[in-house]
Amino acid sequence: MPITKDEILKIAALARLELTSRELEKLASELAQIVAYIDQIKQVDTTGIVPRSQFIKAENVFRDDIVKPSLPKEAALGNAPDRDEDYFRVPKVIG
Repeated sequence: MPITKDEILKIAALARLELTSRELEKLASELAQIVAYIDQIKQVDTTGIVPRSQFIKAENVFRDDIVKPSLPKEAALGNAPDRDEDYFRVPKVIG
């Protein structure tokens, strides 16, 4: 199914693109090659092949959580530029 220049102009208008006649000719040729390639791919026999979303084995790369003691409050808050007892004080960012 070849793509006509009118279809390309319609798509270009929807995408708010202005094409010169030279760009239109080039784009028509390139899209025709793409459509021909897709038609060629459609001819491949895929019976018995299960559709997949991934072609490589995906596995979780996260490590297991290890429970261990956290920093003492004084060590965590020791370098805080501004603090309020056991909390960090930060500037208000939402008015």
